[in-house]
Amino acid sequence: MSKREADEVTGVETTGHEWDGIKELDNPLPRWWLYVFWASVVVAIVYWVLLPAWPGINGYTKGVMGQSDRANVAQELQALRDLRGEGAARLTNASLEEIESDPALQEYAMAVGQSVFGDNCATCHGAGGGGAKGYPNLVDDIWLWGGSLPDIHHTLQAGVRSGAENARFSQMPAFGRDQMLTGPQINDLTELVVSLSGREADKAAVERAAPIYATQCVSCHGARGTGDQTQGAPNLTDGEWLYGPSREEIRTQIWSGRNGVMPSWAGRFDDETLKALAVYVHANAGGQ
Repeated sequence: MSKREADEVTGVETTGHEWDGIKELDNPLPRWWLYVFWASVVVAIVYWVLLPAWPGINGYTKGVMGQSDRANVAQELQALRDLRGEGAARLTNASLEEIESDPALQEYAMAVGQSVFGDNCATCHGAGGGGAKGYPNLVDDIWLWGGSLPDIHHTLQAGVRSGAENARFSQMPAFGRDQMLTGPQINDLTELVVSLSGREADKAAVERAAPIYATQCVSCHGARGTGDQTQGAPNLTDGEWLYGPSREEIRTQIWSGRNGVMPSWAGRFDDETLKALAVYVHANAGGQ
């Protein structure tokens, strides 16, 4: 048996391993490392005895403590269901007005509504309900179909142009696409709508468009352009625009008649959840 080479500087024997002229010294492991290693071994053995550890063919070792994360989670979920069941029962038996007048019940409804809104409504209306192009802002005081608590609840329940029974429904005609008006007439009508919102507009175009507005638009938007919530007709005088305030966007709306759809949530949520969502939207917005 050959004697191992010793390092000339330290006098420590080498292991015989060498990489690019660098030789590995056969130093002993630090004592602190050995202590930690053997302590870890002891802890692992104790863990194997006390807690579930080793898988088998038909199961696993249960451990003498009988601990089960799955059982703990099941108990916590059941406790949560019991708690929600109490709140849901109270929501079921309370009217919308009673919910908002009861601080404890309103707090519960707000918590449920916030969770439901984040999972189902924020995609279109934004995390804070601020809306986006084509999706209404839910935190202002502008409402197409009314901002009272019952109005909001009905809109959530039935949807808008959703095809559901009692759905909100309005139809903005496509005056250009369907050749109801000519291009120049729509240009003039655009100027009139711009003027209704208090902005500078071509006066000659506004005068030419006045008879067109009277025959085509008054029945929904009103003689002064203030809209009609019973029909879902927007107010054209408030400076709030679903698709944008530019002349191009206004003209596109008159030409194409964009009509958005909001789904009916009655088939997905029970009545307690719908109430909670309505309370959340109403409380966080400029509800009427």
